[in-house]
Amino acid sequence: MDTNTRQYRRYNAVGRQITVRLILPLENSDPVAHFIASVKDLFEYALSDVDDADMVGITIQNQLNQNDKPIGISFRREDQLSGYVIWSVFEKVSQSNSRFNALNTLVETVHSVRMPVGFGKNVLKSRGRLLSVMAHSKRSIVEVKAEENCLAHAQLIAITKVDNDPDYKAYRQGRKIRHAVETLLETIDIDLSDGAGIPELVRFQEHFREYKIVVYRGLSCDDIFEG
Repeated sequence: MDTNTRQYRRYNAVGRQITVRLILPLENSDPVAHFIASVKDLFEYALSDVDDADMVGITIQNQLNQNDKPIGISFRREDQLSGYVIWSVFEKVSQSNSRFNALNTLVETVHSVRMPVGFGKNVLKSRGRLLSVMAHSKRSIVEVKAEENCLAHAQLIAITKVDNDPDYKAYRQGRKIRHAVETLLETIDIDLSDGAGIPELVRFQEHFREYKIVVYRGLSCDDIFEG
């Protein structure tokens, strides 16, 4: 893998070009699932320094066929990209361009534009706003998008933030946290497959004695648990 990065400070943008070759799937494995997982890992690396609200545009082409029109993914929010979006684009291109091969050396170019966040001189009010809106507007609110074990994800993200841990940004973006969550649940011996409530919060608070866990009901700051 080879990476080149260029900043465009005037436009608050960054360009990153990555040259990479995907690993072949193992025998008897699902090639589509392997490809989607490989692309997801590639994009996590390419977008590691990009915030959820930043706009991202991507082009991908074979290194040997650079005269061909590259695959283009139009500018969209970083959190709107997924492996399945990329797979659908690859599928369309492979049907229209027989020379394109995703297993050859690929050149991926990512342009990201950091979007300004501000509300002039007005104070941002939470009253009447959806939590999902506030999560994108206020840096003090972090939205956990895990499909399972959300409470464990939230605990680890909050602790890395408080401790100024270098893994905080990766955890917040859903990277590198899965193993930490599994280790935490195994250590506490707790199962969150059916969700979590006060008993589970008590167990977490007993484990993290050096921290204080407070859970609020939405943005009204009416607490439903205080350790």
